[in-house]
Amino acid sequence: MQRARCYLLGERAVVLELEPPVSLVSQQRIWGLCEQLKDHPQIIEAIPGMNNLTLLLRNPQEMALDAIEHLQRWWEESESSIPDARQVDVPVTYGGSAGPDLPELARYCQMTEKQVVELHSSSRYVVYFIGFQPGFPYLGGLDQRLHMPRRAEPRVSVPAGSVGIGGSQTGIYPAASPGGWQLIGHTSAALFDPYQQPPTLLRPGDSVRFVPQQEGVC
Repeated sequence: MQRARCYLLGERAVVLELEPPVSLVSQQRIWGLCEQLKDHPQIIEAIPGMNNLTLLLRNPQEMALDAIEHLQRWWEESESSIPDARQVDVPVTYGGSAGPDLPELARYCQMTEKQVVELHSSSRYVVYFIGFQPGFPYLGGLDQRLHMPRRAEPRVSVPAGSVGIGGSQTGIYPAASPGGWQLIGHTSAALFDPYQQPPTLLRPGDSVRFVPQQEGVC
């Protein structure tokens, strides 16, 4: 079992944070603990993250310090939860104006742009958690050969639907926002719609495959 540390966050929350590495097994245990605690009378919300879990407390003045001790014990006693995973195909146009960082990423990875597209679209990814923006999926399973650091200077605005790589992860921007991930493609799929129920296209545990459309690379 990975070691975990628990600490206070602000005035209303406690956090359980696991030591690296990030793994699907540990993430499944985080999902399980989140499910276990979602109806706890002293917890407003349990929020799963990548290798961590944040609890918003109903009465932090009374139970904050006790919550740290309880959270450590709950983690040690937790069990994995494997959600009913859906298989979701996401259409992507790679390269060109849709993926302006594809040439640089290809050079960094010592591949052709076509090889990057083939490698990126050949993997099955797992949604570890939704964060940063409503509907933004952090996907595990990126081939190590495509790992690349985020941009030294983030963009002021990344278009909605942009598919990017940041370090060891790949993901999709649901809405236009500043961002520092390497942009390699774009999808027309709507990842967040507040008028739908549920409002997010993807959920933790889903399996995602990127399907190349007419590519902007040779």
